[in-house]
Amino acid sequence: MYKLNKSHGDGSYNLSDFKKIDPSVVFEKNVLVFHPENITIGKNVYVGHNTILKGYYNNELIIERDTWIGQNCFFHSAGGLIIGSSVGIGPCVKIITSVHNDENTSIPLIRNPLQFKQVTIGDGADIGIGSIIMPGSRIGVGAIVGAGAVVTEDVPDYAVVVGIPAKVIRYRKERCQ
Repeated sequence: MYKLNKSHGDGSYNLSDFKKIDPSVVFEKNVLVFHPENITIGKNVYVGHNTILKGYYNNELIIERDTWIGQNCFFHSAGGLIIGSSVGIGPCVKIITSVHNDENTSIPLIRNPLQFKQVTIGDGADIGIGSIIMPGSRIGVGAIVGAGAVVTEDVPDYAVVVGIPAKVIRYRKERCQ
């Protein structure tokens, strides 16, 4: 029988539990926060209803200033998660920073060790409703991720990506040479 790990808690928190949090941050009703001691949130950040900020016992979740996070999002920061400033994140976005290694097929996948890979979202990026950002992805400065896209690799600065897996369809402006 597979042994379960101990609980991460019930998601309740006090502002004093955070590594750092600006007093201007707004948490709507039913936001759950796990391991706030590894979470830093900057000025003027909005976190929508029913969002889960799943800090982890190691690595950090950093949300820079002036970022807006829609309702029903799920952020898992086991591999580290950095969200830049002035980022828009639509409702129901999922950001994942760990995945089970799939090399050992003699045991169930869930028993394989986890691989941790940081996700970084650049300043001014916009992540569309229902998108999924997979471990190790970097979303560039000013990039747009279309609704429902699944990002499995890096997105260049100012790129617009859509689809499963997400592919570049255009650029918002000329890229720097």
